Amino acid sequence: MLHVSLLVEALRARPVLMFWIAALSQAILWVLLPTLIYAAPPGEVPLMLATGHEWTLGSPAGPPLADWLGEIAFDLAGHRMFGVYLLAQACVVVTYWAVFALGRATVGARHAVMAVLLMVGVTAFTVPTLDFGPGVLAMPLVALGVLHLWRALGETRRRYFIAVGIELGLLLLTSYAGLIFVALIALFVAATRRGRAILRTIEPWIGVLIMIVIALPHLVWLDRAGAAALARLTGLSRLMVADGGALAWLRLVGALAAAHAGMLVLIVIAGGVRVGPRAPAPAFEREPPPPLAKAFVYYFALMPGLVATALAAVLDAPLPFGKVGPLVVFSGLAVVMAAGDTIRLYRQRIVGVAWLALLVAPLAVTLAAVALGPWTLAVDLETGRPAAAMAAFFTDSFQRRTGQPLRVVAGDLDNAGLVAAFSPDRPSLYLVGAPERTPWVAEKDMRERGAIVMWPSADTAGTPPAAITARFPDLVPELPRSFERPVQGRLPLLRIGWALIRPAAAAAR
Repeated sequence: MLHVSLLVEALRARPVLMFWIAALSQAILWVLLPTLIYAAPPGEVPLMLATGHEWTLGSPAGPPLADWLGEIAFDLAGHRMFGVYLLAQACVVVTYWAVFALGRATVGARHAVMAVLLMVGVTAFTVPTLDFGPGVLAMPLVALGVLHLWRALGETRRRYFIAVGIELGLLLLTSYAGLIFVALIALFVAATRRGRAILRTIEPWIGVLIMIVIALPHLVWLDRAGAAALARLTGLSRLMVADGGALAWLRLVGALAAAHAGMLVLIVIAGGVRVGPRAPAPAFEREPPPPLAKAFVYYFALMPGLVATALAAVLDAPLPFGKVGPLVVFSGLAVVMAAGDTIRLYRQRIVGVAWLALLVAPLAVTLAAVALGPWTLAVDLETGRPAAAMAAFFTDSFQRRTGQPLRVVAGDLDNAGLVAAFSPDRPSLYLVGAPERTPWVAEKDMRERGAIVMWPSADTAGTPPAAITARFPDLVPELPRSFERPVQGRLPLLRIGWALIRPAAAAAR
């Protein structure tokens, strides 16, 4: 008698419920864990918040939509990172839903759930969703755009071209790499007979007009500010002509393939590798998908990664989206599509355990790093810095001495970025070592409005580093301030040197 696990029963009887349990469980865990254990945000989230707080139409980092949404989420949560973490996981859930919806329309609900479950083997280790930014926001926009393109093209519901136009416009407001998907979608539509026929109707062109209108404000800003952000595109003329470029491209493709290691583990376990021919395995059947559906899924699973890695190799730059997330959205669906119309699930219980392990392992590693890292390896984690205490001290110091709110904080991203984000005054951020990344603050603004200048201090005198001394030669350093981390372990106290620039009006008294 063939015994089936609870996983198999859920896949057969309630595939939609199975999808929501899988998607929401991952999202809830990744919202709660960092909210409870992180004292400071990871990666370049402080710079994202500082950029979003200025509400510019663009920045050296690129289009502004991710910065705006991050700032809104942060404000709605009462200046707590919970809002940003929730926004990031909402992006993941919407991405999964779009993949599930496309899979449901092409391979059926049961196989679509399998595709989403396989995606845990990609996103768990290789998509750092807590570091919210353009790469994370691009995932749902890409997934929704491709889903609605299938509705418009594969199901001939042409009104969905309006949704495609909206999503591509928002994608262009998120990252310049959105141009990759705009080009790939245009190419696919033009290359298919059905697509060429639909281009004779009005709906696709309405979608194009909507996309341009949404992206227009940033295009106007880009025209006024200059196209320095696109300077690397001059390297396109060298497209794959040098051996070094070809080797770099192969390395990037290999790295992109390595991002699927977790998925490969699930495929090997569930796919019956090294099992006997009579091994019991429940079968999940589907109706054969139409040829257009196969071409559609394979195209959008493979081409974005190939094009993005080629551009990265040619331009000698990181992957255009900054993270691999938007490039691997449809990998699981492509695997399920290639598996055939009948999929047999071997080693049911082991598959369930392996999936849970892939889901929980990154969480366990994160928790162990935060709780044990300072005690064992004396690792100074960026997420372990006392952001709230630092912001409170420097904000209070400036207010007491000047009688005015703190308007500018200058220094490095690791320290000044935290004060800029967590200070109740929400001052503007000025990066001393890379002022071009914070063009909204000029040195004259700091002289007029006052500022706190801060730096990591290696001595008890609080001697400023050479870069700060060169930029502010008349700076008078204060006694350094030491802060204790939430998990101090064997680390030394975090010592911050600082100085105060008084506002021009206050200094004149």
